[in-house]
Amino acid sequence: MSALSSQPYKGTRDYYPEDKRVQNYIFATWRSVAEQFGYEEYGAPTLEPLDIYTAKSGQELAGEQTYTFTDRGGRIVAIRPEMTPSISRMVAARRQELPYPARLYSIANFMRYERPQRGREREFWQFNVDMFGVDSIAAEAEILSMSDAVLKAFGAKDEDFVIKINNRKLINFMMAQYLGLDAVSAQLMVKLFDRKDKISPDDFNDQARGILADDIDEGIEKINVLLSAKSMADLPVEIRNSSSVVEVQELFTLLERAGVKSAVFDITLMRGLDYYTGTVFEVFDTRPENTRALFGGGRYDGLVGLFGAEPISAVGMAPGGTAIENFLEVHKLVPELISNTDIYIVVMGDASRSAAKLARDLRARGVNVELDITDRKLDKQIKTAVKKKIPYMLFIGDNEVQSEIYTIKNTVSTDEQKLDIDGVAQLIKNGR
Repeated sequence: MSALSSQPYKGTRDYYPEDKRVQNYIFATWRSVAEQFGYEEYGAPTLEPLDIYTAKSGQELAGEQTYTFTDRGGRIVAIRPEMTPSISRMVAARRQELPYPARLYSIANFMRYERPQRGREREFWQFNVDMFGVDSIAAEAEILSMSDAVLKAFGAKDEDFVIKINNRKLINFMMAQYLGLDAVSAQLMVKLFDRKDKISPDDFNDQARGILADDIDEGIEKINVLLSAKSMADLPVEIRNSSSVVEVQELFTLLERAGVKSAVFDITLMRGLDYYTGTVFEVFDTRPENTRALFGGGRYDGLVGLFGAEPISAVGMAPGGTAIENFLEVHKLVPELISNTDIYIVVMGDASRSAAKLARDLRARGVNVELDITDRKLDKQIKTAVKKKIPYMLFIGDNEVQSEIYTIKNTVSTDEQKLDIDGVAQLIKNGR
């Protein structure tokens, strides 16, 4: 029998302690921002019935990217590829009991069977933030303000990212009234626009010609006008005068009042999932190293109603862990992260019994302690503490056992102090 591979399943990654520190830093920042805005955490199952995705997420996600299997009871289930259907199901189950606006968030992992590439994995972690029960554009303004606040909480500046915004009502008007497409052709064109940055201009034009039913040259000319529009003022007059533009303009007014400076209008932004009904947005890094969207979101008012409850308005977003990590690396915003262990006790001579008691007493005082139990030489114990990025080493030998005064050394600065056990505990608490 050949040796088993030590590599993780394709499209997933292992998180060693140094990787987990970065992930936990990202999670802690997400959680802090959510709770600053009054959102409360929830959890949902990893497995869901497949039909909650086929109903509204779209064929690509539900049919091609979802990990599915038949369980022992004969039910077709899926490993969740996203959270929006799950939280919509949960809200529907307690439609009458929840206080509104319901501000909810989760940090969870998901799986999608797609081609792994930079910023995209088969198993990924997301920060899911949703507001239920607010019909007005104020809900979008808050979610977009949170998108801005999340990146700012990591140390990003306005010029480091851009928030591209569009509206599905405006998209529907554009497809039906401006381009004159029927429902099937309109959906195909939306999907094509959604892929426009992933294919060549020639491929885009060829596929657009295949979708346009008649007046193909005129249709291509109209599409080129849309692609060249940099603001709402650049839109064709028939689109600019539509009622859906008013909603977009109101949103930008609210964002300006909230101090969000990175938002721009983009008529070509589609946001592929089928359940969006109003505002859609995606956040992009302005550095060329990260070409994919960092994250996105939008309004999806119809999803709760699919579960037999009275429909309720909803707006959400979902930053992904790896995309955020890539953003932080490119902008040099990953902080120097150390171990959660406060002290590594280095044992000298025959002091192991006293060292074990000292470790217990320090833990009782709220200090995180790793005790060396290997009987190794002094230099090897010290190397271990440094390699693990534990901030302090405490040395204990016969003299320290007698005096109960310990030498504690900062592993980075190499500064030393001599302290009793209470002084050691106070030093650690003061440094946190």
